[in-house]
Amino acid sequence: MEFRDQAIAARRASVELATLNRAQKDKALHAMADALAAAEAELLAANEVDVASARSAGTEESIVDRLSLTPARIAGMVQGLRDLAALPDPVGDAVRGWKLPNGVSVRQVRVPFGVVGIIYEARPNVTADAAGICLKSGNAALLRGSSSALNTNRVTAEALRRGLTDAGVTPDAVHLVEGGREVTGELMRARGLVDVLIPRGGAGLIQAVVDGSTVPVIETGTGNCHVFVDADADVEQAVTILLNAKTQRPSVCNAAETLLVHKDIADRFLPRALEALGGAGVTVHGDDATRSYSDTVVAAKADEYDAEYLTLDLAAKVVDSIDEALEHIRTHTTGHSETIVTGSRTSAERFAAEVDAAAVLVNASSRFVDGGEFGFGAEIGISTQKLHARGPMGLPEMTSSKYVIEGAGQVRA
Repeated sequence: MEFRDQAIAARRASVELATLNRAQKDKALHAMADALAAAEAELLAANEVDVASARSAGTEESIVDRLSLTPARIAGMVQGLRDLAALPDPVGDAVRGWKLPNGVSVRQVRVPFGVVGIIYEARPNVTADAAGICLKSGNAALLRGSSSALNTNRVTAEALRRGLTDAGVTPDAVHLVEGGREVTGELMRARGLVDVLIPRGGAGLIQAVVDGSTVPVIETGTGNCHVFVDADADVEQAVTILLNAKTQRPSVCNAAETLLVHKDIADRFLPRALEALGGAGVTVHGDDATRSYSDTVVAAKADEYDAEYLTLDLAAKVVDSIDEALEHIRTHTTGHSETIVTGSRTSAERFAAEVDAAAVLVNASSRFVDGGEFGFGAEIGISTQKLHARGPMGLPEMTSSKYVIEGAGQVRA
């Protein structure tokens, strides 16, 4: 189908989806999961082609990792759909309600957006996650994946559409949008057919969508996530949190990219931390103070404090105070997730109050900033904007609201 035909079909499907009850949606999600599980061999074969093409094109390994599927990752995609079925349906929930003095009742209730367009890079799991979240929240999905994952996304989308058909739901609830860059442009300009657009990927993709779209955009941002080790932090706790935040999965947006260390704890913390990071294969790019603790630390260039490496690289700097740490974060943050490790309640509360980010963590790894970890089920992305949704976007964030006013013949005086 041409894009416009897909968008029109999705618009029609959104009318049906808005009226589905929870049982119908959950039946469809389980059917989609069953179809995806049944397609595992086909998915792995298609993904092998995509991965081989990416490697032959010289794609960075961090991107190849995002692109790659394994049986375990497919099982995660399947389970993500089943987990969504177990979650409450947000559609129809009352946000608030009250009665006017004249007896008229007013209720604000959650409703689907309608048609959601998602533009994303590399990760084929987004195809299943996004389709499932859109379905459960009553939205039709137009999925614009990257060409690097085309074969994998085709098999995924076909399986999801088979599952919808098996459950008696229109397969037009899910469309994979294919074609060249001109099709992406059509999607971004499809105001009136597409209600909201969500980009997921690198800074270049996100900025291009924000700048070029006439469709309202929910911006998901990149993650230059900081870990600040305060003067009275527990050293072993700080090392454990830092290692997890940096190395548990370095290719994702909630991985730590910059380490800030209070000068009063540097002598005790940095030798231990640098040894542990080196043992995990991390290359530290540090300022002169950090480099004085180990000859394995390479000199950090000024722009590296703005970097989202997505690799086993970490920028590091020694700061004189929490004030300097906060100023550094204000200057370089992408507004994603910022962490303080501290034994001081005063420092923790100040950090939480002054840091402007979607998530602030106290004595915990930034890897927890994830829809699944929050109990949301599969997430659509992590919003770093401030309007409507901020942080991991689960089902409630995929709805808008409308007011339902009920009276008994009252008229305005």
